[in-house]
Amino acid sequence: NIRRAFIAENGFTLLSADYSQIELRLAAEMASIPALKEAFKQGIDIHAKTAAEVFGVPLAHVTPEQRRQAKAINFGIIYGISGFGLARQIGCTPAEGNAFIRGYLDRFPELRDFMEARRTEARERGYVSTLFGRRCAIRGINEKNAAMRGFAERQAINAPLQGTAADIMKRAMTKISGVLAEGKHRTRMILQVHDELLFEVPTAEKDSITPLVKSLMEGAANLSVPLVVETGFGKNWAEAH
Repeated sequence: NIRRAFIAENGFTLLSADYSQIELRLAAEMASIPALKEAFKQGIDIHAKTAAEVFGVPLAHVTPEQRRQAKAINFGIIYGISGFGLARQIGCTPAEGNAFIRGYLDRFPELRDFMEARRTEARERGYVSTLFGRRCAIRGINEKNAAMRGFAERQAINAPLQGTAADIMKRAMTKISGVLAEGKHRTRMILQVHDELLFEVPTAEKDSITPLVKSLMEGAANLSVPLVVETGFGKNWAEAH
């Protein structure tokens, strides 16, 4: 594990702060999906909740296998996964994979509408936008080549979500940098990877820095769906992660 190569100096420890399921939360927010927004607000297991909705069973009766399938659909759908791709992930037939995806979009029609709106926006304007208005160019959306067009359509759906997550991360990093400098903290922000920030923290600052970082990251955007940050400590990055 390459993370073991990142080691804190003596007297310091590494703090990992990671946004939990940020793209799923943003999908619920940006597509205005009431059931998923409410689940996130209540802190319900989102994969179990999705399984209950898609398979039509009470939340308490969701099986581990149904949750596993729902998790694959949750993460796959925002990347434009196909029935074939889903089938490879969860070990079903492509026909069953397509049926799962149809069932998901039938239960959450707001997401289907969001996806179609983003494809239309990309075709008409050549770009899609993040929640903060940053434009993401989508090339090839009107190509005659079906493979190129399909790739661009998947980009059009995912870019607003990934882009908004990136915007939120940058806002959090800017806020944290300012607060650390103003407070003359010895904590250093040393790495950002995807939805995670890594800090080198003096042992003496450990108890005060953790809630500070968590609060600033979770407050980086004003959304109706709560942002949640999970933290961990370790002498190396693997332990912290």
